[in-house]
Amino acid sequence: MLLPGLEKPKLLIVDDHPLNIQMLYQAFSADHHVCMATNGKQALEVCLKQKPDLVLLDIEMPDISGYEVCAQLKALPETKDIPIIFVTAHIDEATETRCFNEGAVDFISKPINRNTVRARVRTHLLLKAQSDLLRQLVYLDGLTEVHNRRCFDERLNQEWMLATRHQTPLSLIIIDVDFFKKYNDLYGHLAGDDCLRRVAKTIQQALKRPTDLVARYGGEEFACLLPNTELSGAMSVAETIRLHIIEQKIPQADTSVSPFVSISLGVCSREAGSTGMLSDFLSQADMQLYQAKRKGRNQTCGTVLGNISPASL
Repeated sequence: MLLPGLEKPKLLIVDDHPLNIQMLYQAFSADHHVCMATNGKQALEVCLKQKPDLVLLDIEMPDISGYEVCAQLKALPETKDIPIIFVTAHIDEATETRCFNEGAVDFISKPINRNTVRARVRTHLLLKAQSDLLRQLVYLDGLTEVHNRRCFDERLNQEWMLATRHQTPLSLIIIDVDFFKKYNDLYGHLAGDDCLRRVAKTIQQALKRPTDLVARYGGEEFACLLPNTELSGAMSVAETIRLHIIEQKIPQADTSVSPFVSISLGVCSREAGSTGMLSDFLSQADMQLYQAKRKGRNQTCGTVLGNISPASL
């Protein structure tokens, strides 16, 4: 039942009856990664941590109902796209209608037919894989193949809300290719496109965590979003990126900065528990980029959100 070309899908089974969990586990464990939860609170925690590809959810549970679990998952940006199949002993039309109204993709009644549940899970996993692929294409920059501005804007809002909710730090790096107009004028636009692709790839390779994001911010500008990262860590990442770009040794004549293509970087970090504004977060990162350019380019300037004393590298 493994989907062609993909790793094993991850399923979350939520039921307060061990026999039901055992039956579903036996049906899927051979070709799926199976997670289990016996109540609604556990289900929400597992979804946030494990990001399953699909949830098989009971309605009647001892703490909060499956309806409420479904509603909360659909309300969170990080879990709203996880398909949910209700599995319940209730078979009346009103229950089925409510399941779909809450956001479920399917409804399976107990007692469970093994072949039926496997077929429906496979169908919805295939649909999710197709949806994820289309979403990925929509969010990719066609030239550099990193994420695009639309993706960055959405992720920035999501990460800002998460940092606010969990009182965690968040850092932003804005990157500009130095004297890129001169580069295009001297070497031509095809070489300029190739330069941007190499810069994007180098930035992407410098980010080590799956939660970090690099996006083409516009023209020759890129942005990196670093969740749960303080200023010192973000400055270190920025400096690593800057040095890796120089190490590419992409020839760049007619500048006083470097014989090779270089970048300037502006960093802003929101501290844990900060009450600053998202608009200020963006503008201060942009101001730090301007400072790096004003001070001679090929360097990094950064600050903590709301701090008037910037740091430089």
